[in-house]
Amino acid sequence: MSKAIVLLSGGMDSLVTAAIAIRDNDSVGFLHVNYGQRTENKEMSCFHLLCHHYTPAQKMIINMQWLGEIGGSSLTDKDIDVKDFSGDKAIPLTYVPFRNANLIAAAVSWAEVISADRIYIGAVEEDSSGYPDCRRVFYQSMQNTIETGSLNRNNIRIVIPIIGLNKSQIVQLGIELKVPFEYSWSCYKDNTEACGVCDSCHLRLSAFSKAGYADPIPYKTGN
Repeated sequence: MSKAIVLLSGGMDSLVTAAIAIRDNDSVGFLHVNYGQRTENKEMSCFHLLCHHYTPAQKMIINMQWLGEIGGSSLTDKDIDVKDFSGDKAIPLTYVPFRNANLIAAAVSWAEVISADRIYIGAVEEDSSGYPDCRRVFYQSMQNTIETGSLNRNNIRIVIPIIGLNKSQIVQLGIELKVPFEYSWSCYKDNTEACGVCDSCHLRLSAFSKAGYADPIPYKTGN
């Protein structure tokens, strides 16, 4: 019996990843992390809506507010502005230092307790704004860490099913899996109407446009 944990932020990528995990496993638990991000309230709301939609076997919310206290990211530090999309190839200030390593670590801890053997995370390498913790090599390294630094009784493995896709392919896959995109949120700035101009909104809007579908969430501008 396969038992998976999905790191579910409420974003588009994690939503499609959750649908894949539901399809491919006997039992699935949803794990959500609050870390002081600007859109924490909206992401939490999306998480609850997705739990209601998919009825996971287990669910958990963890607070990592210390990531926000450390700062260093425009997602968590109100003194750093979230910039509009510019096409600049430099890693944007929305990068949260070593966030995904902390998320994986939390999931591994829970996996050991509930005897889960798979941890799903919706990392995307091609359209990830260059974040270092969205690369395949990073997850290969984290896999080694799990195997050497935990009891690992259940042979826990990290599953990154969409890492090689681009955003429009993710939208297309989500349509095929009938995911409720209206219950997802990608904006870095706002909790009520997506700004339409930040990096994440730009990637999402472009993805829906290339895939030939209308994005069902509200935008202030850009859609």
